[in-house]
Amino acid sequence: MGMTQTQLAQAAGIQQPSVTRFEAGGTMPTLPMLERLASALGLRLHARFEPPHRAAG
Repeated sequence: MGMTQTQLAQAAGIQQPSVTRFEAGGTMPTLPMLERLASALGLRLHARFEPPHRAAG
């Protein structure tokens, strides 16, 4: 999206090291945190449950 970690952190209202941990897979963000990050990126978060796809045959 062309943002630095610092810019994303500022837009989401979090600390830059938190963005680094999320990107590195060092922490599991909550849904509210994902919503804040999505909003900061100009996106909307969609979470849904779907049945597994069946193999044809």
